[in-house]
Amino acid sequence: MRIIHTADIHLDSKLERNLSSQLASSRRAEILENFVSMVEYASANDVDAILISGDLFDVKKVSANARNRVLSLIFAHSDIDFYYLKGNHDINSFLEGIEDIPSNLFLFTDEWKTYSVSTSVCISGIEIDSSNNNTLYDSLFLPLDKFNIVMLHGQAGGYISPDKAEAINLSLLKNKNIDYLALGHVHSHKEEMIDGRCLMVYPGCLDPRGFDECGEHGFVLLDIDEEAKTCSHRFVSFASRNAVEINADLSGLFNTYEAIEKIDEEINEKGVLGKDLLKLVLTGQIDVEADIDLLSIQKRFESGFFMFKIYDQTSVKVDFESYLLDKSLKGEFVRVVMARDDLSEEKKSRIISYGLSALRNEGIELCD
Repeated sequence: MRIIHTADIHLDSKLERNLSSQLASSRRAEILENFVSMVEYASANDVDAILISGDLFDVKKVSANARNRVLSLIFAHSDIDFYYLKGNHDINSFLEGIEDIPSNLFLFTDEWKTYSVSTSVCISGIEIDSSNNNTLYDSLFLPLDKFNIVMLHGQAGGYISPDKAEAINLSLLKNKNIDYLALGHVHSHKEEMIDGRCLMVYPGCLDPRGFDECGEHGFVLLDIDEEAKTCSHRFVSFASRNAVEINADLSGLFNTYEAIEKIDEEINEKGVLGKDLLKLVLTGQIDVEADIDLLSIQKRFESGFFMFKIYDQTSVKVDFESYLLDKSLKGEFVRVVMARDDLSEEKKSRIISYGLSALRNEGIELCD
C-alpha cells in the first residue's frame, strides 16, 4: 500500500505581505495547481490514499474556485482515498452547504475516529481544540497487531511554527501502538522516533509562501508492507518554486562591484533559479571607508527572481586610531561620536559609517 502524507497547503492564502496584488494572485494559482499536480502524481504512481493533516485552506471564507477545484479533483480520482483532518486555519469546513460529498473523502471530528483501510492498516485522527487537548491521549486505544497511522494537527514541543495551534504532547503518545504519526502545522519537513515503534513526521508545507519557509518542500511517500506491517518512507521534493536563503560574507570587500561578484558566486553555487524566491543576507565586517551601495545591489538582483529581498546584517569595521590625529572634518566627526558615553559600540560604528558615507567627498581641513 502506498500513501502520501501532506499538510499545510494553505490554499487561498493572501500572500500580499511581500508580493504585489498581481504576483500574489499568480502565486495563489500556482499553489493550487501544485496541489492538483501532487494528486496527479499520486494517481500515476499507484498511491492508494492521501493524508491531509490540516490547513488545506488558509482563510475562513474559502473561494468558490479553490473549493470547487478541490472537490472536482477528489471526485475525479475515485481510486484514491482522501483523509482530511482540519487544522487551525481550516476554521470552517469547505464542505459547508455541499450536499454531494465524495465517497472517497474521509473526515475527522473532535473525537477519535478510526478507519480500517485494510485488514492490517488503520488510520485514526482527531481535530484538537481546547475542549479535548487534555483528554485525547487517554482516549486513544489502538490494536497491537495493526499498522496504525495517527493524524493530528498541532504544535509538538521543540518545533517552530509561525502560527499558534493546540499543543501536542509527544510524551503522552508514546507506547500507544502508533507506527506513523502524521502531523501537520510545522512548515518544514521534520521527523523523529518518539518510541521504539512510532515515527513522528511533519511533511512541511507543499509550497513555500515566503522567506519564513525557506528550504526544500514537498510531501512524504509511504510504502507499507501490509503482511509484515512495516513501512518505508521518503521525502519527495515537489515545490513549484523554492524559497532560498543565501548568506554572502562581504568582509574585506571595498566596492559594490566586488560585492555583486561575491553574491553572484553564492547564487551560482547554490543553484538558485530565476523562478525562485531569494532571500539575500549580507554578513561580515565591512571597512568604514568601503563604498558598497545596497540600493545598487537591490536593483541588480530584484528583477532576476520571482521575489527578492535583501537583509543587511553586516557590521562596520572602524579603525578609530587612524582618525585620532586626523584634522579633517571626518576626523573631527569620528572623535565626537567616539566620545559619546550614551551609545553602544555597535551604534557608534553605524553612526560613523553613515556619517563618513555622507562626507565621502568632503575635503574640508580643520585649522590648528
